Amino acid sequence: MIKVNILLILILIACALSVVTSQHKARKLFVELEQEQGLARQLAVEWGQLQLEQSTWAMHTRIEKIATGQLYMQVPDPSRVQVVSLSSVDNPAGFMESRKP
Repeated sequence: MIKVNILLILILIACALSVVTSQHKARKLFVELEQEQGLARQLAVEWGQLQLEQSTWAMHTRIEKIATGQLYMQVPDPSRVQVVSLSSVDNPAGFMESRKP
């Protein structure tokens, strides 16, 4: 009877230790999860800021201001502008067919 009691006490102690260990692991994993979720939120905010910055850098007025101010570029006269038809670029075979005798 004493052997059975000692065996049951040892099993009880092992079960108690496993419960404590699993609770500790669960809390540790929860803290890690919270940290990673915080990092994900921070990265989402940074992504939004980068998208806003990209749209600001690519604004037409900003590019035109830099082109005229720093690079000394000018808009050409309308008489010097030449428009290329998109159909001739898309269909070079059609262009070649029109040149056949």
